[in-house]
Amino acid sequence: MTIRCVIVDDSERFRVSARRLLTAQGIAVVATASDIRQALLAVEEHEPDVVLVDVGLGAESGFDLAHRLRRSFVIMVSSLDPDDLAELLAESPAIGYLPKDQLSGSAISRLLQKTPLRET
Repeated sequence: MTIRCVIVDDSERFRVSARRLLTAQGIAVVATASDIRQALLAVEEHEPDVVLVDVGLGAESGFDLAHRLRRSFVIMVSSLDPDDLAELLAESPAIGYLPKDQLSGSAISRLLQKTPLRET
């Protein structure tokens, strides 16, 4: 089964490179978004298996988006050290965290496999 993914990041460069990387590794990137509004629309339209959400979305917080996407599997991504985000990650409904330089299809798959199914 192919994992369907939405990428949410305010950096167009990251969205393009992450899409290219994940697509090459068998992840179907069904949409990308640069802010919360676009992300909510993309998730509603495409019903992805997982949403990759950057911690910082310009003036918006990726953690705010994660709380609004409670029915979706969210993985937070950032170039920040996870120790600097530990408290926010612990309070987040996200299923995990991936540093941007460690993003891969297999890393996403591992996080999804460790997560019990959610009731909708």
